[in-house]
Amino acid sequence: MTTIPDRLKVSPFFSFYLVQAIQIGVGILGFQRVLTKAVGNDAWMSIILGGIGVHVVIWMMYQILNKQNGDITDVHRVLFGKWIGSAFSIMLVLYFCLLTLTVLRSYIEVVQVWMFPGIRISLFSLVILIIVFYVVNGGLRTVTGMAVLGVVLPAYLLFSLFYPLKYAFFENLLPIFDHSVFEILSSTKQITLSVLGFETLLFYYPFFKDPKKSQKWAHLGSASTIFIYLAVMIISIAYFSEEQLNRNIWATLTMLKIVQLPFVERIEYVAISSWLFVILPNLCLAMWSASRGAKRVFKKKQRTLLVVLLLLVCAGSCVLKTREQIEMISDFTAEIGFYLIYGYIPFLFLFSIIFYRMKGRKSA
Repeated sequence: MTTIPDRLKVSPFFSFYLVQAIQIGVGILGFQRVLTKAVGNDAWMSIILGGIGVHVVIWMMYQILNKQNGDITDVHRVLFGKWIGSAFSIMLVLYFCLLTLTVLRSYIEVVQVWMFPGIRISLFSLVILIIVFYVVNGGLRTVTGMAVLGVVLPAYLLFSLFYPLKYAFFENLLPIFDHSVFEILSSTKQITLSVLGFETLLFYYPFFKDPKKSQKWAHLGSASTIFIYLAVMIISIAYFSEEQLNRNIWATLTMLKIVQLPFVERIEYVAISSWLFVILPNLCLAMWSASRGAKRVFKKKQRTLLVVLLLLVCAGSCVLKTREQIEMISDFTAEIGFYLIYGYIPFLFLFSIIFYRMKGRKSA
């Protein structure tokens, strides 16, 4: 069991912001293309099914953590022992570093393509990661504050979705069930990268004042995320033709180009700049979880380990140069994340049930 001082804990309802802030990131700017390629105008169904799957996984995580009343490193140590458990924890640390790298480099690519083609990747990465270090070094309460800002401040961008409605043809949604159930179910894998990140709950669970009460807020946070993705997907299908969505890398940003305001000419520039507040919680939560996990395994200061991990992410960001490399690392992260949330967590859930039942029989 992990003992956390009360001064470092946060209220349970903040799990709403922590879950939503990390699930909405760069993925929402262009998730439509991969889904449309898979199931065309039925892509919105994949989002609903993917959302249901996320809720099931969140429920499983709470069942696992409630029994141990600690974080995932405690669970690993109890279920698998010190050495095997530490190996599993280290893999999670590396996964969150990979997730950080993917989000960071994807955002820099958007800035390069849409605003500043000649930007220095190394310098921009370093500046953003310095901000991440400052926030994460303040502890989870500071990270939670960043998550709240990441949800509240860019919320005005949701109103821009009303502009494409003037040119929308909702007949594009028809015919419904134009693809088989198997195709729709298999396409839910394509939404994985866009909703990854809620697994950070495995590390910050003990930091809630009443962890069990935070579950309903975590579900609400994920439900609100899925609703936003669903709304964006439906509007995108109605606004674009299927062929246009198949070719458009950043469909959400393309829709923003039609917004006309008297005081700003290129609203997508404002959106991309504001999106920094959206990806910062992604980066901060992932790096806090990675450094927290490393601290629990290696018994070193979290600040020192954080610096090492951030330097690794910065180096990785500088290595990725081309669109093909960025797409490759994004697909790899999505693949790892898919097997983590739909493979490893269900396995851990079933294994913990068997473990505690056998333990109960032995004690009886």
